[in-house]
Amino acid sequence: MARSSPPDPGLGGEAGLEPAAGTAGWALIFDGFEPSSEGQREALCALGNGYFATRGAAPWARADGVRYPGTYLAGGYNRLRTSIAGRTVESEDLVNLPNWLHLELRLAGADWFDERQVRLTAFRQQLDLRRAMLVRAMTFEDAEGRRTRLTERRFVSMADMHTAALEITLRAENWSGAVTVRSGIDGRVVNAGAKLYARFNNRHLEPLAGEAAGDDGVLLLVRTSESQLQVAQAARTRVFRGDEPLQPARRPLSEPGYVAQDFELQIAAGETLRLDKVAVLFTSRDDAIAEPREAAQKALARAGGYQSLRAAHVLAWKHLWRRFDIRMQPAGEPFRLNVPMLLRLNLFHLLAAASLNSIGLDIGIPARGWTGEAYQGHVFWDELFIFPTLAFRQPEIVRSLLMYRYRRLDEARVAAARAGFRGAMFPWQSGSDGQEQTQELNLNPRSQRWVPDNSFRQRHVSSAVAWNVWQYFQITDDREFLQFYGAELILEIARFWASIATYNAARDRYEIHGVMGPDEFHESYPGAATPGLNNNAYTNIMAVWVLCRALDVLEVLPDIRRAELMARLGLTPAEAARWEDISRRMFVPFHQDGIISQFEGYESLAELDWDGYRARYGDIHRLELILEAEGDSANRYKVSKQADVLMLFYLFSAEELAALFQRLGYALPEPSIRQNVVYYHARCSHGSTLSRVVHAWVLARANRADAITCLAEALQSDVSDIQGGAAAEGVHLGAMAGSVDLIQRVCTGVETTGGVLRLNPRLADRLAKMDMRIRYRGHTLDLCLTRDALRVRGREPDAAPIRLAVQGVEHLFPGGATRVFALPAPGDC
Repeated sequence: MARSSPPDPGLGGEAGLEPAAGTAGWALIFDGFEPSSEGQREALCALGNGYFATRGAAPWARADGVRYPGTYLAGGYNRLRTSIAGRTVESEDLVNLPNWLHLELRLAGADWFDERQVRLTAFRQQLDLRRAMLVRAMTFEDAEGRRTRLTERRFVSMADMHTAALEITLRAENWSGAVTVRSGIDGRVVNAGAKLYARFNNRHLEPLAGEAAGDDGVLLLVRTSESQLQVAQAARTRVFRGDEPLQPARRPLSEPGYVAQDFELQIAAGETLRLDKVAVLFTSRDDAIAEPREAAQKALARAGGYQSLRAAHVLAWKHLWRRFDIRMQPAGEPFRLNVPMLLRLNLFHLLAAASLNSIGLDIGIPARGWTGEAYQGHVFWDELFIFPTLAFRQPEIVRSLLMYRYRRLDEARVAAARAGFRGAMFPWQSGSDGQEQTQELNLNPRSQRWVPDNSFRQRHVSSAVAWNVWQYFQITDDREFLQFYGAELILEIARFWASIATYNAARDRYEIHGVMGPDEFHESYPGAATPGLNNNAYTNIMAVWVLCRALDVLEVLPDIRRAELMARLGLTPAEAARWEDISRRMFVPFHQDGIISQFEGYESLAELDWDGYRARYGDIHRLELILEAEGDSANRYKVSKQADVLMLFYLFSAEELAALFQRLGYALPEPSIRQNVVYYHARCSHGSTLSRVVHAWVLARANRADAITCLAEALQSDVSDIQGGAAAEGVHLGAMAGSVDLIQRVCTGVETTGGVLRLNPRLADRLAKMDMRIRYRGHTLDLCLTRDALRVRGREPDAAPIRLAVQGVEHLFPGGATRVFALPAPGDC
């Protein structure tokens, strides 16, 4: 069985996924083969390198409702059309590419091997986080009593972005006989890895060629049907008895979309055979190649053996962990919840999705990484939660990912114009070219009814793009990026917000109508014929923030570049003056008791019988589906799927938010923050994994017990599969990266505002020490936090001095310096 446990509200209870001695904190381990958990394990054990990823399915597995092999290229999309509910729907999917793992075994003339057809006497599956390798080891007996030990190891190379490899060792414990091997590439795959899209057309690949690649390899060339992306995969399989290479006779197998080789070996009792399979993947989008088939042939011919490839891959990950690892030392008893391992698991998946290999690629970062087909591999606002962890460690990756948005700026301009606005309006769901990919209809699995999807009205995604640009600039001071890319993004998003804002003379305020907030449950007012809500507080405040930053950008830009941009964009002083006016007179709705209203009219909605619904349904995370199936609507109630108003307290410090409200002429006294947190926390179903990240942060001062519960759940979102089966369709990358950022924010208090790196450390009672490394404006800084001191050690002696504030006291920190700051008696973080 899997070594997991329910989230522990005190980080106390039984050890969650505690690995074996010697690997504590560095391994995710599953003991026992559980078919019902295979999908979840495949996603959690997916391996990637920022260019492509492969799920953790066994090499002999085929998609059969239990297992689902999947290989995905970063940014590898294709569109298909399907007739649904009387209309033709176009959908764009992250394409499931040919399965390079494909390797089947037949022992002593029995059927092709399948764990479900033998008696397993031992089984362990381990994700080795330090080395980014998947290890599957088992001992089994067949119906004739033949006992065999089988171990598989694999990796997707971080050192060579086009390469992956696996090794299988097979030991005959008490029998002798023939072993038949079938190894190849299976391109007869479809997209069938997400239940929501089961009724959509799913055959994206067209076979072009299948052929031999040398004596011991095969090559398959396919093309996506609409995007015309050519994908070439080549794989070779070599066999060893001990260290002696074997040269079995090979029989080629081929059909459209499939190419393989069969060969037979003899094994004696006590002997071990080793199979090494090396695969390469190239596409017609790759740089510095003539065409993908030739590139794959050359790369496979030049590739080293499994061991040398493995050594280079392990070294690349060693260097990554030096930058990304967060090391924790418990105070007293060991961690009962394996927090170090969970943090590393989350960092591992972050780097598998976006790494140094991603730099220069035209890709965003999807909500579910490249580990499955949930959300069709689309890019949402999850960047808001993902980028901070990356930006403080490898900002070059964030710069590259921000270019994904910049390259789609023209498409965002077109979207704004079509909606009747100016500037740039980014899509809620983005894929290949930046068009809106949100479906017109979604299937409610409870009612089996197709219902309209109005989530494209979440215009706040544009503010998230601007936020990410500004935060990157604050961390890096990358003025070249700001001048030539970031400024244009922020200015055009500000122009959009000024365009969508309408003036209400009766209030002498600006308003924003017809939107949805992050909550997602509320699409319209009860009984309204048209979708959209007025004056969502989060949307309005973020619009004000964007307008303020746009004005700041105009001040920061050098005179020549500012003049160029204003001329090219047609931006006049009068337009900038209007931004200033809107940023001071935006309407924010309040309840009569001073609670910030999620949107105008929220106060008049009905209260939900939370206890009654929990008693009837148990799991009520997705309340909107339950209510729709009952013929009701979430629009009628004071409920939320995830943080909405509370996002303001997540993104801004109390001082920053108070300043924004003061700019608008509203008061935000300190006690009201706690009141808002308590109010909205009680009305949230946490239907999104992101919600727990936000609530853990905002509850830290209002309700410590609930904050720790939310933190534990956020850390274990996919390990514990808190969304009830969703993990099988892909990990929740926003919650993973967000929980890492949450730990670093809570314990170091790191902020970057006004050109100052601010640290307000508070080490948790259960921690004796925490070490981490961050980068800030040309400095690599080692932070060592103990219960009574913070040591900051600079690694670049030639770096220009930075402004560093610790607990509100500002210091000038020279390059290469080491400073120790005494801390007062710590409380809980």
